[in-house]
This record gives sequence, C-alpha cells and structure tokens, in this order.
Amino acid sequence: SAGSVESANVIMDRMTGRSRGFGFVEMSTDEDAQKAIEMFNGKDMGGRALTVNEAKPMESRAPRG
Repeated sequence: SAGSVESANVIMDRMTGRSRGFGFVEMSTDEDAQKAIEMFNGKDMGGRALTVNEAKPMESRAPRG
C-alpha cells in the first residue's frame, strides 16, 4: 500500500465530458506521497505509462486568445 488517500480528482474536459487523462491525488502525509510516486511512476495502466510526481503550483501565464 502507498498509504492513505485524502482526496482524488480526475480532470474532465468541459466540452466532451471525458477525462483529460490526468488528475490529482492528495495523500495523508509527505511520506505516503513519496511512497506512491515510487510505487506508481512509470507503471502501465491500460496500455499507458503513468506519470506520478509532486504537483507544482501553476506559473502565471500570458493570457490566451
């Protein structure tokens, strides 16, 4: 087990209602988060390799459009 999950959120496409292929999981402790990264990063899920890492705050970007 990688530890206790506090929350999980799959990011959905507003237009299609389908998953955008990524999400966020909040673990109970930093140690649990590190264990989850080590256990799941690079693992195959449905023919796709998982990328598991620590989320970083979004950098401010220039407005699009």
